[in-house]
Amino acid sequence: MSIIEAIILGIVQGLTEYLPVSSSGHLTIGSALFGIDAEENLTFAVVVHIATVFSTLTVLWSEVVRLVKGFFKGLFSWVMNSEMRYVINIIISMIPIAIVGFFFKEQVETIFSSGLLIVGCMLLLTAFLLSFSYYYRPRVKETIRWSDALIIGISQAIAVIPGLSRSGTTIATGLLLGNKKEQLAQFSFLMVIPPILGEALLDTIVVAQGGDVLGGIPPASLIAGFVAAFVAGAIACRWMINIVKRGKLIYFAIYCAVVGLATVLFTLFSN
Repeated sequence: MSIIEAIILGIVQGLTEYLPVSSSGHLTIGSALFGIDAEENLTFAVVVHIATVFSTLTVLWSEVVRLVKGFFKGLFSWVMNSEMRYVINIIISMIPIAIVGFFFKEQVETIFSSGLLIVGCMLLLTAFLLSFSYYYRPRVKETIRWSDALIIGISQAIAVIPGLSRSGTTIATGLLLGNKKEQLAQFSFLMVIPPILGEALLDTIVVAQGGDVLGGIPPASLIAGFVAAFVAGAIACRWMINIVKRGKLIYFAIYCAVVGLATVLFTLFSN
């Protein structure tokens, strides 16, 4: 992988991690276009996913600090405050993805290696979810409930399929449940931090067991990809929060439909 390829894929990962267009799907498409093998893809994916976690922490740092302080304040005073409820919601949302990660990891890896056709199909499904959530108007709730957090977490676990956007699926699910747009983007970005770090740790162990920690990628390319993903992710995170507040997800539905259809047609007619 060259530095230019790493920068391009890093920007793709950083932007698509937060925009509801599937980072895994776009990374798979980009890797296929550049002819990057599976081992390189795994190593690079770990690096750029960690970069996007740092992007989230940078953009939402004040909110993270407020939640941590409020959580421990409530914990030590034995008072269930709003920060404790929020953190508990995040923990609840992590349960489904943890179950998938621990018990169905091999099945998920099989799906990831199934090629571009499933990516295209899942992008079309993402387009449908975004469109449906845009036009559906449920009664709006004041806060995200524990049951909502669990259902949103289930949608996140399903979104491990490449091409099915994690942010798009979780935000669309929250909107369909009647949660406020202002709360969903931030919750969606914060709830993914622990699973991404956990997945990165597991993938790092797998790569290390293979004997080549860098996966055949030059260190300069990994650094370039990390920086590109971090910068693009920080920009996209801020942008996406504003987009969700304004309810402009329909444009991403159109984009996913076009890219998904093009991917499906390319896969079917290139064989």
